[in-house]
Amino acid sequence: MDNAAQIGLLGAAGAAGQSIAHALGAAGRRYRVIGRGRAALQASFGHDPLAEIVAWNPDDPASVASAAAGLQTAVYLVGVPYHQFEKHPVLMQKTLDGLRAAGVQRLILIGTVYPYGRPRSRPVTESHPREPHTFKGKMRLAQENLVIDAHGRDGLETLVLRLPDFYGPGVERSFLHGVFEGAALGKRAQMIGPIDVPHEFVFMPDVGPVVERLSRTPEAFGRVLHLAGAGTITQREIAERAYALAQREPRLMVAGKTMLRVLGLFNPMLRELVEMHYLMTDPVVLDDTALTTLIGPVIKTSYEAGIAQSFAAAHRAGRQATQRADAKQPA
Repeated sequence: MDNAAQIGLLGAAGAAGQSIAHALGAAGRRYRVIGRGRAALQASFGHDPLAEIVAWNPDDPASVASAAAGLQTAVYLVGVPYHQFEKHPVLMQKTLDGLRAAGVQRLILIGTVYPYGRPRSRPVTESHPREPHTFKGKMRLAQENLVIDAHGRDGLETLVLRLPDFYGPGVERSFLHGVFEGAALGKRAQMIGPIDVPHEFVFMPDVGPVVERLSRTPEAFGRVLHLAGAGTITQREIAERAYALAQREPRLMVAGKTMLRVLGLFNPMLRELVEMHYLMTDPVVLDDTALTTLIGPVIKTSYEAGIAQSFAAAHRAGRQATQRADAKQPA
C-alpha cells in the first residue's frame, strides 16, 4: 500500500471533518487533515497513525497548492463565520486555483440546502430550482457554481454533496446541541422555533462513511447528490426524548423570528439567523434516491439512537467540566 495520503480534508477541524476522518481510518486509508491551526488538528487527529497533519492559509492559492501537493482527492469543509458568508465563493475560487496548481484530480464539496431557497416540493430532489432569496443562500449558490463549473477543466472532476441540518455527539454547531446540553445538565434548553414542524437532521457520524465511499466512486463525479437524514422529526420530540433520558421534564425556551430579531440586537450570531428562519417554518427535506441508487443502501442512525448518543456525550462533557471545576477548588 502507498504510504502517502491520497485524500485530504480541507478545513478538517469541524464535526464533518472528524466524521470523514474516522471513516477513512476505519477503511485503513491514509488521509491528510488540513486546517489553519496545527494545534487543533493535532488535538483531534494526532492519535491516528493514518493521519497526516498540514497547516494552510486558504486565502493564499500558493498555500493551498502546497497543502494539497500529492493528493488525488480533496474534500472541502471550510467554514466561515456566520456573518461573513461573502467569503465562501472567494475562498472557493482560491482553493480551486490552488488545487489545479497541485494537480488534484477530484474535489468533493460538502454543501447545504441554502442554495434552494424556499422548497417548492417535499421531498426535494437534486433537480429542484436553485433560487435562494437570502444572502447566505446566494453566497452558497455562488460557491456551488464555482465547483460545478470547474468539473472537466484542467483535469479536475467535482462533486457536490448536499446535507440537511446535522446533529451528533459533541456537535456544538448544531441547532440541537443546546437541547442535549440542557437535558444533561438539568438546565433550560434554548431553541429556535417553531419546534412542532417536521424537520430533517442528519446524524453527523453517518456522513463520513458516505463521503469515503463516494471518494472512490468515479461515476459520482460531475454530479450533485443529496444525503438525507433518517426521516423527519420535530424539535419538540427530540427535546422530550433527550430530557426523558435524564429522567427530567423538558425545560424549553423557544425563540421565534420576532424574538430572534430582538436578541439579535445584542447577539450577532442570532441576528444572522433571522434571514434563515424560513428553514424552521418551511424546512427543506431531501430525497437521496440518486445517492442510494449509485452506491447502494446507506446506513442511517435512527433518531432514537442518535439522540441517546448525543445525550450521553453531553452528559460526559458536563461531568468532566464539573470534575475540572472541582479540581481547581482550594483544598
